[in-house]
Amino acid sequence: MSTSTNPYEIGLEKNAANYVPLTPIGFLLRSAAVYPNRLAVVHGERRYSWRDALERCRRLASALAARGIGRGDTVA
Repeated sequence: MSTSTNPYEIGLEKNAANYVPLTPIGFLLRSAAVYPNRLAVVHGERRYSWRDALERCRRLASALAARGIGRGDTVA
């Protein structure tokens, strides 16, 4: 990976046209799209790719929604 600075970015302030901060969900979606088969999670002997992690998150979100849990609700 290169550590050199892009000369076109020197002195360039962050704005909506050149910088979008990633939310945790955005990070997960982007990682699954760019690195679907790359290792994302290691838990003991279990290994999950970014694609696997995204699928597990979607299944969990669907299960919570099916039980009436939505945005703003607290889950312990």
